Amino acid sequence: LLFAVMPPLHQLMSACRLQRIQAHMMCGHAGPEVLLERVGNAGVITLNRPKVLNALTLNMIRLIYPQLKKWEADTETSVVIIKGAGEKAFCAGGDVTAVAEAGKSGDRLVKDLFREEYTLNNAIGTCRKPYVALIGGITMGGGVGLSVHGQFRVATEKTLFAMPETAIGLFPDVGGGYFLPRLKGKLGLFLALTGFRLKGRDVLRAGVATHFVESEKISALEKDLVDLRSPSVDDVAKVLDAYQGQVGIGLLFEATSVEGIMNNLKTDGSPFAQKQAEMLSKMSPTSLKLTLKQMQAGATMSLQEVFVMEYRLSQACMNGHDFYEGVRAVLIDKDQNPKWKPSTLEEVTEKSVEKSFQSLGEHDLRL
Repeated sequence: LLFAVMPPLHQLMSACRLQRIQAHMMCGHAGPEVLLERVGNAGVITLNRPKVLNALTLNMIRLIYPQLKKWEADTETSVVIIKGAGEKAFCAGGDVTAVAEAGKSGDRLVKDLFREEYTLNNAIGTCRKPYVALIGGITMGGGVGLSVHGQFRVATEKTLFAMPETAIGLFPDVGGGYFLPRLKGKLGLFLALTGFRLKGRDVLRAGVATHFVESEKISALEKDLVDLRSPSVDDVAKVLDAYQGQVGIGLLFEATSVEGIMNNLKTDGSPFAQKQAEMLSKMSPTSLKLTLKQMQAGATMSLQEVFVMEYRLSQACMNGHDFYEGVRAVLIDKDQNPKWKPSTLEEVTEKSVEKSFQSLGEHDLRL
């Protein structure tokens, strides 16, 4: 199984300058799915599944989390760097097909994955060591959670960022309720509802990335980072700065309801607005309303409060209809014709939306 429980981490083989911990998958994959290395003064995480765009599994989460906490407390480690193997992706997200199958069969993966992934995301957001994510290539969903909460996110001309969850009956999780409402204007809400893809320098302009570096310079940048001795956040920033080389979304998405946003887009009538209205009409109406409320609430929450909220939403989606139908239509049958229930925005009641945000009591996420 893709999300099989991993064995304990191997003990460090030596105290040499380069230390590697390799964890092998349980499903027959020949190589390690994630590399955890000490390189110079840096802890380096490499997502090592390039053939599947470094898709994130529960195995990987269970390996990365304890090692990140160890490096955070380790006086020998000054900075943490995370990157993806290959040229195509940092991390294209998690295996939602596996999650959907688990949800249908009542497997506890649907609880464990979200709980442990959000716990890791929170650990990244609160890490006391400088955390640098090299987000070249596709960075979506779970890959966003592994990067955006860290202090530094370095995009390249190959970066493709998106949070496309409303297309599969979900919502932009992994802390989307925290970072998206904090982007300028209504850009975050626009990205959350439409799944719009940002490319290259636009990822920096939007505020998702903190730096933009040409991909051919990334190796040199990484070398300079691992050579730093006991760097402060400012020291890391200076190295990144040395390598540095919008449509009026606010007004269109300035509304208190999804229906209001749709009305703005149709009234505007521009090609851009028409395209976004068409895009929204294909999304899960329930996901759109959950996402709007998530963005509104998350704008004033702490990162930890957002993860608690999103865990509640994840479980509501796992107990609903649209997530499974979205995965079927987009990823399994690929007919791109999901049958949402309810099928219109008007049919999604405020009561049903509110229910998805309610406390799970003793089953709530604890951070």
